[in-house]
Amino acid sequence: MSKKKLHVSLDETIYETLHETANTSNTSMNAIVKESIISYLHQLQHKQKLGDRLFTFIDLFAGVGGMRLGFESVGGECIFSSEWDKYSQETYLANFGERPAGDITKIDEYEIPNHDVLVAGFPCQPFSLAGVSKKNSLGREHGFKDKTQGTLFFDIARILEVKRPKAFLLENVKNLRSHDKGKTYKIIIDTLKELNYHIFEQVIDGSGYVPQHRERIFIVGFDANIYEQAPKFIFPTSNVKYRVSDILEKDVEDKYTLSDNLWSYLQSHAEKHKKLGNGFGFGIADLNGSTRTLSARYHKDGSEILIPQDQKNPRRLTPRECARLQGYPEEYRIVVSNTQAYKQFGNSVVVPLISAIANEMVKVIETDERIVQNVV
Repeated sequence: MSKKKLHVSLDETIYETLHETANTSNTSMNAIVKESIISYLHQLQHKQKLGDRLFTFIDLFAGVGGMRLGFESVGGECIFSSEWDKYSQETYLANFGERPAGDITKIDEYEIPNHDVLVAGFPCQPFSLAGVSKKNSLGREHGFKDKTQGTLFFDIARILEVKRPKAFLLENVKNLRSHDKGKTYKIIIDTLKELNYHIFEQVIDGSGYVPQHRERIFIVGFDANIYEQAPKFIFPTSNVKYRVSDILEKDVEDKYTLSDNLWSYLQSHAEKHKKLGNGFGFGIADLNGSTRTLSARYHKDGSEILIPQDQKNPRRLTPRECARLQGYPEEYRIVVSNTQAYKQFGNSVVVPLISAIANEMVKVIETDERIVQNVV
């Protein structure tokens, strides 16, 4: 894509402020102006597309904005985002016109704007089950502050405690339930209940929304201070069958085709593990069915999802095909290297599934809020 130059005249005061900001932030004036223009244009486009907003939300552990796309699709307006990875920040900026705030552990929860819904695809970390009685004897904090301190889930909990959003959606790997013999998951659920939220949780396979087998656990909560009784929330279901062939590009460069050496290695590696009774090995995708789960390691050899080719070695998916496999729209911009793009989409969510869950959450927020407001 060719680049055009734009010459802009600025008042002396604005210029000096820009120059000072560039020095303070250790960046160039051109970079600040470029980012500001991108942000402004995205804000204009978003307002035109969104119209009257239904609710506000914040996007934590935002990645490249898959959760944001889902909630925007049902009328939500994102008013704060946080993501520490610099490459994901670049992709997020290119698509949403804003650079997410960085490390969530360094962000004061009181400085986060009030919001209706919190969404977060948080990483799984180990927890400690130290006894509360022992902490009491030492004069230390207990409750969620004791149990979750030092984990990234603690950052979600402290924001929930202070900002009290009406609802939240958390997403994680299916194995979160069994992590540390179920202790980790128990702490998470107990903590959310301790914060006085009605909790709903379910493992959902993304294959009802895209041609990919991708099981993830989703935890939805509604503020019990607003919804005195647990609302009638139901997770969405879909029996639609999607095909891998629907997401494939027509003309793919040869660089995505596996070399003879790599293809031979993958075959011998799979055969060795097969003899040992292990299930490790490459996966040739059924073009009329679903793929295996796309992972962040896909950039290494693409072995979990290989596309068969006539009279040629199989090939990797392209970054655009990975985006489609996760349900990202065609206009979504990929502005990083292939390696980073593979990591980003491998760590992402199935966007249409997030939209479906968000839609069910909105039904509760709309319906139950009217009931609460009418109570005298």
